[in-house]
Amino acid sequence: MPATAGSARDPAPPPAPVTVVVGEEEFLVERAAAEIVSAAGAADRREMPAAQLVPGELAGLTSPSLFGGGTAIVIRAVQDAAKDVAADLIGYAQAPEPEVTLVLTHAGGAKGRAVLAALASAGAARVDCPAVRRFGERLDFLRGEFRRAGRRADDSGLRALLEAVGTDLRELAAACSQLAADTTGVISQEMVARYYRGRAEATGFTVADRAFEGRLADALEQLRWALATGVSPVLISSALAQGVRALGLVGSAGGRAGEELGMPPWKIDRVRDQLRGWTPEGVARAHAVITETDAMVKGEGVSAGYALERAITAIVACRAG
Repeated sequence: MPATAGSARDPAPPPAPVTVVVGEEEFLVERAAAEIVSAAGAADRREMPAAQLVPGELAGLTSPSLFGGGTAIVIRAVQDAAKDVAADLIGYAQAPEPEVTLVLTHAGGAKGRAVLAALASAGAARVDCPAVRRFGERLDFLRGEFRRAGRRADDSGLRALLEAVGTDLRELAAACSQLAADTTGVISQEMVARYYRGRAEATGFTVADRAFEGRLADALEQLRWALATGVSPVLISSALAQGVRALGLVGSAGGRAGEELGMPPWKIDRVRDQLRGWTPEGVARAHAVITETDAMVKGEGVSAGYALERAITAIVACRAG
């Protein structure tokens, strides 16, 4: 009988004895594997890379726990398993042990594709974690993260969060979790801006934007304010590096669409505005300046702040020149 409002829902079914989690995005694969292990509710949990397994070792790993309570095992990157170990995994999938939940992860490429097919034929369940590359996919990812936290963000808030944090899914998930915990109401552009004001990602990009726009005084003022409020020089240098890469990418893109460049349309418009006054030679010189500065900021220079001031002055000169 289906559950109805006000009635107790049936508990979720236990995970399959053997599940293969497939995908190249490490964060999504790790999360899916962890959710399966959590659903198994096993008392004994183990994890190891497939490349470290030796033939015959799987039998010992999957032997029932002497203390009861079930066992959950995660074997990572089965595409790297030796041939005999792959055979052990396939054989086990055909006759899994009771009270044992085995989770295998696979990067999803051509390597080890035959193992994937054989595991499926042996009865293993499969969970796919598609890569998140396009701008729209990243927005959908953020919406999903806020739903997990019982919150909602409007489109302007989602775009602002992407601009502030970047495209790394692990960092985006952490940002969503933190925003959900520290704020109330619908998450908007204004809320994201307030939350990230003075933080490394937002401030670093502000410094970079002013430098690439040729606004030397504003860029130096933003840099000094950022350093005074504790922003890491390494992250400011990283923002400069991302900015010069964006100049080069958009400058050489021709008529390619934003999704092909991995950048949202509004960001491409901003970079195109910044490109006014830049030549390919100037971009190349700025790239060399930032590469040198990055090394100085990471330990080769005496003062990271001084290195960044020199870099910003040189970047503006590259644009003007």
